[in-house]
Amino acid sequence: MIFFAFLGFVGVVLFTLQLASVIAATLRCKPRARTLPVTPPAPAVSIVRPLSGVEAFSEETLRSTFELDYPHYEVVLCVQRNNDPILHLAERMIAEHPHVPARLLIGDDPISANPKLNNCVKGWKAARHDWIVLTDSNVLLPQDYIQTLLEPWDGETGLVISMPIGSRPQGFWAEVECAMLNTFEARWMLAGELLGIGFAQGKNMLWRRDILENAGGIGALAAELAEDAASTKIVRTAGLKVRFVDMPFEQPLGARKALEIWSRQVRWARLRRVTFPGYFAPEPISGAFIPLLLIGIYTYAYGYNPMPFVGAFAAIIYTAEMLLAWRAGWFLNWASPIAFLVRDLGFPAMWTTALLFDDFTWHGKSMSVKEPVPRSG
Repeated sequence: MIFFAFLGFVGVVLFTLQLASVIAATLRCKPRARTLPVTPPAPAVSIVRPLSGVEAFSEETLRSTFELDYPHYEVVLCVQRNNDPILHLAERMIAEHPHVPARLLIGDDPISANPKLNNCVKGWKAARHDWIVLTDSNVLLPQDYIQTLLEPWDGETGLVISMPIGSRPQGFWAEVECAMLNTFEARWMLAGELLGIGFAQGKNMLWRRDILENAGGIGALAAELAEDAASTKIVRTAGLKVRFVDMPFEQPLGARKALEIWSRQVRWARLRRVTFPGYFAPEPISGAFIPLLLIGIYTYAYGYNPMPFVGAFAAIIYTAEMLLAWRAGWFLNWASPIAFLVRDLGFPAMWTTALLFDDFTWHGKSMSVKEPVPRSG
């Protein structure tokens, strides 16, 4: 019985950590109007945006790049192939916003196995300004996007990032992805930052040019398969910190399928396994499944029906997650607790798959985390 008592104790401790992470993220979030003023001297900024293919929200997200409330910025759009269907939209957006300095660059620089990084190389080199933002094509930029990224920068900062916040899901599986991105991944990243453990996230990264150039330039991001992992290591090696914005930026999701969510999450987990193995190893206890399982085993071993106890603990943690989403202004509806449950039931299987297998598909290309990172200069 001592063994089962120990399991129960561990379950309660892990549950408490879950609840503490939600509370920490809730305290870290600062909901406000998207009207952050520009603070002088407002340095000129280059936005480098890699594009590939047309997605459900491509026009809206791309248009948002040209409608920012900031006095000095340029837009550098990067496309790898001259037959990409996104080219027509990119050319139209540039033509419709002649007041915004913008260029469209076509070509590929295969410095790594990371297709997005290869697409960004020409944009980084062409950027005219010393402050450079690398932002994914599916992020919706609010009007105060640039000043929101600049606001947390201080003397100890090497990089400012925003994790993606899923919004506008269409269908249940898209709601599950919101549960993954928002009250799970963003929650733990925000809680980690409060403890001084900040990790880069590749959706939005504000660099000061000299910091990355001192590390070897944008080619230094090819040191890892994931450019955000390489960014984290570069910043830490420089003795600097990764800072987060006060309000993360929106990523409209639209419709999602279960398999594509699984594939994406497993791919990210495999990349974390090889880039930050010490943080990957305890990931199973970061979800609610393990603590609830241990609490259930404990109560059953002592002759109680585990369902009321497991249900009560689940209700507490999921209510806390809903309060976090409500306070932060993230997606929330009546089905959110079900999405949380599906996420937590699937997470151990995702982690196990990422641990046992090396292959994955990225932008239609078969890859392996064991392959050496190819570079060309």
